[in-house]
Amino acid sequence: MHGLGNDFVVLDRRTDRSPLPADLVRRIGDRRRGVGFDQLLTIEPPAPGGAPFRYGVWNADGSIAGQCGNGARCIVAWLHRDGSWPGGRVALDAPDARIEAERDDDGKVRVQMGVPDFSPAALPFLAHDERATYRLPVREGEVEIGAVSMGNPHAVLDVASVDAAPVATLGPELEHHPAFPERCNIGFAQVLGPDSIRLRVHERGAGETLACGSGACAAVAVLARRGRVGPRVAVSLPGGTLQIDWAGPGHPIWMQGPAEFVYEGHWQEPDS
Repeated sequence: MHGLGNDFVVLDRRTDRSPLPADLVRRIGDRRRGVGFDQLLTIEPPAPGGAPFRYGVWNADGSIAGQCGNGARCIVAWLHRDGSWPGGRVALDAPDARIEAERDDDGKVRVQMGVPDFSPAALPFLAHDERATYRLPVREGEVEIGAVSMGNPHAVLDVASVDAAPVATLGPELEHHPAFPERCNIGFAQVLGPDSIRLRVHERGAGETLACGSGACAAVAVLARRGRVGPRVAVSLPGGTLQIDWAGPGHPIWMQGPAEFVYEGHWQEPDS
């Protein structure tokens, strides 16, 4: 499946109690010798007392991710096509949070991604106190970032042009910056107006992707906090556009966009 080109392998593990080794995730994620994906999504049995549905998120390098906005939309679309969820609003347990989602008649999925958390401990991010902006030393000098958790860690840079932004070099450097002990997703945002931005995202454990739903939410939250954008923002990513709505601090942020099926298959381990 994919959401604006942010592509996924989805595994139904509701009856599978076996472990999912990181090495297997990496092998499936290999784009030349496996299937290939930005993230692997697992549909898990619900936890006792939890939401009716639960899912997991794995990066292509085998590491566990805390959240994935485009992936959440794909999970909802998968559950609807499977017949497990007929429609309306539904609650799902993500790896690090509970979210809500709804699907409209044309197949677009709207997901409530939770309340943005700007506290450094939530990312985690090594800072003495919470601020709207931070300055970090990098190889070429210093950069200014905003930092927020959307169930996974995000740093957002406000840039003059996403086309000229050094995503390929500065993205990996900031992902592994000592200030982020669990690494970080890095967004490069260009403000076009109060209701429109362009965005490129270097994702933790995956590299630059065509779209990042949680990254779009993070960028809007950081920029809105500075007064750079309003409560409804169209976020244009290389793979397409997401609609982000945020009423402000203390309120959950909503994301709307498509979720597409590509093909189905079976993974068979090679003979040893």
